[in-house]
Amino acid sequence: MEIVEGFGIGVVVILGALLILFVRRALVTRSGGIIRLSVRVSTMLDGRGWSPGFGRFAGDELRWYRMFSFAIRPKRVLSRKGLAVERRRLPEGQERFSMPADWVILRCTSNHAPVEIAMARSTVTGFLSWLEAAPPGAVSPRMASQDWPAA
Repeated sequence: MEIVEGFGIGVVVILGALLILFVRRALVTRSGGIIRLSVRVSTMLDGRGWSPGFGRFAGDELRWYRMFSFAIRPKRVLSRKGLAVERRRLPEGQERFSMPADWVILRCTSNHAPVEIAMARSTVTGFLSWLEAAPPGAVSPRMASQDWPAA
C-alpha cells in the first residue's frame, strides 16, 4: 500500500510541476513579440554554455526567459539603449551540435558586460530593426535634428 501511495504522490508532483511550467509559459507569452533565443551563460569551455529560451520584446527591453525554469521573471534583460552588435558569426565546433543549423550567433556589447546570443537567421533582421529603432513614443535622434517642412 505504501508503494502505491508513494507512486501516487510522485505522479501528482510531476503533474503539478508540468502545470506550473505551462502556466508560466502562458503568462510570459501572452502579449506576443516572442522569439526563440539562446544565450551563452558560461564561457568556461569553447562552444559550451548555451542555454535555450525565448525572448520577449517589451518597449526598449529584450527580456530573456530560460526554457526550462519555473521563474516568472526574466533571467536576463537587455536594454536597447546600451546594446550594440559587435560581430556576427555562424556556430562553430561544439556549437553546431547544440543549436539548429540556420542559427546565427551575435556578439553584443552591453552597458554591463559582453553577451552572446543566438537566434534563427530569419529573426536576426527583426532583432536588428528593433535595436536600431527608437523606443515607442520617442523621437529618433536622427529625425529630431532635421527641420521638416510644414504640411
